[in-house]
Amino acid sequence: MGVRFANAPVSWGVDIVDWGPRPPYTKFLDELKAAGFEGTELGPYGYLPTDVSALKDQLDQRSLTLTAAFVGIKLKDPAADLGEVTKVAELLGPAGAEYLVLADTLWPERETVAGRISESGVKFSDEDWTCAANNLRKACQVATDNGLRPVFHHHVGTYVETPEEVACLTELSGIGICLDTGHYTYAGGDPVEAAKSLSGRVEHMHWKDINPDRLATTLREHLSFTQGVSAGVFGPLGDGSVAFRSLLNHLEATGYDGWIVVEQDVDVGDESAPSPFESACTSRKFLRSIMNRH
Repeated sequence: MGVRFANAPVSWGVDIVDWGPRPPYTKFLDELKAAGFEGTELGPYGYLPTDVSALKDQLDQRSLTLTAAFVGIKLKDPAADLGEVTKVAELLGPAGAEYLVLADTLWPERETVAGRISESGVKFSDEDWTCAANNLRKACQVATDNGLRPVFHHHVGTYVETPEEVACLTELSGIGICLDTGHYTYAGGDPVEAAKSLSGRVEHMHWKDINPDRLATTLREHLSFTQGVSAGVFGPLGDGSVAFRSLLNHLEATGYDGWIVVEQDVDVGDESAPSPFESACTSRKFLRSIMNRH
């Protein structure tokens, strides 16, 4: 079937972080479709309909596919609550999604030193890693019980952010990886090299672009992850430093056959910035250009 492109509510400011008033989900779906995308992630539970029939009806009206959902877990907490994982998985499976994207939750002590972890010394202990692996195994079981493929999403502001932490996570578990180009770059890594080194472990992808000048300012001024988002670190695809053409070449050479979800973490309160729909159109135009020219 080849590579297919989706987008997600986060690109419209609908996220685990409160960026202000959310657009009606019907407007989001209409704009996502109009921008030229074939699928969507679920977004925070409760944004799109949680009744399976209603959800499928809204997607079918627009010929959209539900690809996955992102769920955070307090990985270092021995008593981590997997209720959200279960709730989301029980919706995704019947709705026809393929993946459950698992991640560590944002932690204040890590969120404030995002992109500067090596300077902070705030890291998992060996005991934390063991706990994380146990919690992840339980969450993966919930996913498979609901017919979903679990993948892990490294995320800035969590305890699995840096390339070294991603490598450690892959060694401790057999879970596939959702490679996020923006978060990997923010954490000091090269997503093209990650795709190569992780080889067959990359089962799902989030494509974000990142403005190198704004990232440098964010790191120099010791801004938190959410402050970095508000400062416009992430932009439409093609406006930043991620080498998407090289990444696409590698994916096609290695037979990647799945969804690529375009995301742009954005503070929609910035009225001077392009609208989410405009940014989505810019990203889709860029994707067409590299599909035709690489």
